[in-house]
Amino acid sequence: MTAITSSALPAAWEYSALTILGMAVVTVVSRGFFLWSRREIRLPATLARALQVAPLAAIVAVLTPEIFMAHGELISTWRDARLLAAVAATACYAWRPGVLGPLVAGLAAFMPLHVGLGW
Repeated sequence: MTAITSSALPAAWEYSALTILGMAVVTVVSRGFFLWSRREIRLPATLARALQVAPLAAIVAVLTPEIFMAHGELISTWRDARLLAAVAATACYAWRPGVLGPLVAGLAAFMPLHVGLGW
C-alpha cells in the first residue's frame, strides 16, 4: 500500500475554484433555461402563484424559529422581547402595509425590552 503524498492531493484553492465554477454553471443553466427557449414557456397558474409567495414563505421559514426558539428549545415565557417585537411589527403591518413601518415598530418594541429590561 502506497502512502499518498501531499503533492498528489489538489490544493485547497483548486477545490474552491472547482466549486465556484460548478455553482456558476448550475446557475447559468438553471436561469438560462427560460431565456434560451425558442418558445414561450407557460407556467400553470398554481405554480405561478407559488412562485409569487415564495419569498414570503422563505422569510417566514427563517424568522419563525428565531422568534419562538432560544438555544434550540421553544421559549417558555412570554417575557421575551422577540415575541412582543413580532406582535408590534405584525400589528403595524396590519394597520399600514409596508416594509419600513413594521421594521421600526418591531425595533421600537424590541430595543427597550431587550436592552432596558434585559428580556
